Amino acid sequence: MENGQKDIVLLKGNEVIAKAAIRYGYDGFFGYPITPQSEVLETLAVDKPWETTGMVVLQAESELASINMLYGAGCTGKLVFTSSSSPGIALMQEGLSYMAGNELPGVIVSVGRGGPGLGTIQPGQADYYQAVYGGGNGDYHTIVLAPNSVQEMSDCMGKAAELTFKWRMPVIILSDGVLGQMMEKVELPAYRPRRTDEEIGKQCPWATNGIGLKNRKYNFMSTLELDPAVMEERNQKMAAKYRQVEAEEVDYELYRVDDDTEYLIVAYGISSRISMKAIDLLQETGVKIGMLRPKTLWPFPNKIISQLSERIKSILCVEQSEGQMINDVRLATEGQATVFHSGRSGGMVSSPMEIVEDFKSMAREKMSTNWPKGYWMK
Repeated sequence: MENGQKDIVLLKGNEVIAKAAIRYGYDGFFGYPITPQSEVLETLAVDKPWETTGMVVLQAESELASINMLYGAGCTGKLVFTSSSSPGIALMQEGLSYMAGNELPGVIVSVGRGGPGLGTIQPGQADYYQAVYGGGNGDYHTIVLAPNSVQEMSDCMGKAAELTFKWRMPVIILSDGVLGQMMEKVELPAYRPRRTDEEIGKQCPWATNGIGLKNRKYNFMSTLELDPAVMEERNQKMAAKYRQVEAEEVDYELYRVDDDTEYLIVAYGISSRISMKAIDLLQETGVKIGMLRPKTLWPFPNKIISQLSERIKSILCVEQSEGQMINDVRLATEGQATVFHSGRSGGMVSSPMEIVEDFKSMAREKMSTNWPKGYWMK
């Protein structure tokens, strides 16, 4: 291990999550194996970071135990993460609410599979609601990052580490079974040293890491508050923070969007990769179409979607589910554009040509006019 050295390697998305965590100076991992994300724990077990960096790696007895270990470590100001897949993340919702309620850092990697229930081990994007709106109780949010490549899965581990402490709130990296299992070339970051206890004490004066540190008051963490006036004040403080996050942390990418773009695809994660090919095919036939890819699902890029909706004819929302993000897209348009859905579910994944066909159906339903000869590919 050499500080300052970057490496270019061929890795699975799940493998790069583990290796990036080691290099970004994470203090610990607590998790439980579940397809299609088991390689995260397996890679950590092979690399043995406890021998090189002192990072803790623990296979917990369940997802419930994992999130509560994350909760406890977060209370002490440590940079820790867990990973799981759809039904496993469902079991973590109460712990996520606890972490949000105490304004604690922590990173949760969710590698989605087809559902509901135990569903299938094949990939899916039906966990959008679960990540963005959550299943825990109370008024809370988590930042949700949506990578669309193995490189971005690595980068998101660094970004999540920054954001979770900047805002003192959990950060979810919402991936899927395709990204978790696919292999791509990736540039791993240089090694960063883990923070010392003294550095944590300075950066996290709220942490419950003992009273032995000099000039440190006694800290106490609890989400229970029996006085409703005090609880309301706490909620209002968190709500103000969330509004600030929405103002500062929205991230998105535009693909082939120009001043004369007439149609828009909105897609995230693996759906955005597939949609890029569909857009290239459609543009070859003269269709003026581009894509907006949300890189943060919360906060959501409402403003730019509203602005684009003022001048485009209609929007196709592509997601590997029966339609979840589409509702946020519709709200963002503020009624200025009609939004249609394209996607597969239950572990099935759209092809570029299926998206093209869904676009044709959308355009015909919206415009019902005769298109110029050769406008559509055969």
